Amino acid sequence: MFSLNKKNNSKKLLLIKTTIASAVAASVIAFSSGPVAMATSSKLTTVYHVYLNGTYIGNVTDKAIVDKIVAEKLDSMKESIKDLNIKLGEQVQYVPEQVFSANANNQETLQNLRNTFQVQAEAAAIVIDGAPVVYLENKSAAEDVIKNLKLQYVTEQQLQDLEALKSADPSTLPALNQNETRILNVSLSKNVSVETKNVELQKIVTPAEAVTLLQKGTLEEKKYAVQDGDALESIAHQNGLTVPELLTLNPGLTADSLIKIGQEINITALKPYVDVIVEKEVNQNETIPFETQIEEDANLPKGEKKVQQEGQNGSRSVTYHISEQNGVAAQKSITSEQILQQPVNNIIIKGTKAIPSRGEGTLAWPTVGGYVSSEMGFRWGKKHKGIDIARPSNLTIKAADNGVVVSAGWDSGGYGNKVIIDHQNGMRTLYGHMSSINVKAGQTVSKGTGIGVMGATGDATGVHLHFEVYKNGGLVNPLSYLSR
Repeated sequence: MFSLNKKNNSKKLLLIKTTIASAVAASVIAFSSGPVAMATSSKLTTVYHVYLNGTYIGNVTDKAIVDKIVAEKLDSMKESIKDLNIKLGEQVQYVPEQVFSANANNQETLQNLRNTFQVQAEAAAIVIDGAPVVYLENKSAAEDVIKNLKLQYVTEQQLQDLEALKSADPSTLPALNQNETRILNVSLSKNVSVETKNVELQKIVTPAEAVTLLQKGTLEEKKYAVQDGDALESIAHQNGLTVPELLTLNPGLTADSLIKIGQEINITALKPYVDVIVEKEVNQNETIPFETQIEEDANLPKGEKKVQQEGQNGSRSVTYHISEQNGVAAQKSITSEQILQQPVNNIIIKGTKAIPSRGEGTLAWPTVGGYVSSEMGFRWGKKHKGIDIARPSNLTIKAADNGVVVSAGWDSGGYGNKVIIDHQNGMRTLYGHMSSINVKAGQTVSKGTGIGVMGATGDATGVHLHFEVYKNGGLVNPLSYLSR
């Protein structure tokens, strides 16, 4: 696949030249079965041994039939590439031999020539670390490719500004304005040059294809069709990729994406021939977050907090030196910083005075492990006032916080054996369906004290704890106050 654009002064040298070896006598000795003296005999005839770029192709009785094949090949190329100014160069060579009987195999030689012969053109090769990587129509196109490769990561204006910057004295550069970016250098990670090479026409590509090749290491991305039972992990593993690499190759996918049978996923591991390195400095206004400072107060009841000073964020103007590789930051360092506004600490006063009958305000998990089998909300046509906790490690029910037991006993309303604790801070907790109760009304309990055993008394379909929380007389969701 190739594509060439016409330029008025563009000329391609397509190499094919016929030469006759100067040492004919030596050739006769090499290929003839008789003595050299007989080369003048009228009974001798001439055959021609054909070489293509130094490789033996066969022999013919007449050079003209080879020239005809070459001409046909050139004519076909002229038809498909009408804009090219085709000229001849050396590729086909003849070594004549005089023999008594012509045993040349014209047809086999011509077929070998058709299969082997390729038209070459003078092209501009982009050479990376000494190795030609991609071929363009001319030097101007190759230089445009190198420039366009850089333009994948910077703008045309930034390149122009960079040229002006290079001619300026670095010490006279003004400081960056707020949120301003300045490009300091754009370079390639390897030694890149443009050289003239003779190559087959099909190897010459368009500038756009050349940029893609240099960026990705390939012009054709390999696709994988999702099969039954596939997952992103298995697809990545069987194609030598990690999941993050696979997601990078497929911007539309995430780790949580659902893939479908038949869906095509790109699995080409991109290996750029060369990386674009962009050095720049960036100014940013950034927030300096305030810190929270906790101060203890022995006169304030444990569990109570109050704000002594509201926190306020500060701000700063900071300039970074950033090195990017193919658009991804590889290094980042601060070159200058100016504090615009100092942050103000958030100061919280925390009470430490212990009052066993008063709750701390944070509720402990009331069972030994377990999970929420039913949340608060409407269920079976009526409101479920709390949460249900089932399958604990053991069946002990614990006080969620310090407090005083308000009631402990049988409840006729469906809770079965029930305990209510007043935490003396506006909160109350209710524990229902116990198989047995270990506390009594009026008893002071501390957080974590065992108050009973989980059961299925009252209106319960299985062993679990029904747990409710009230704050200032109103029912609230326990999950908003529980900690584990």
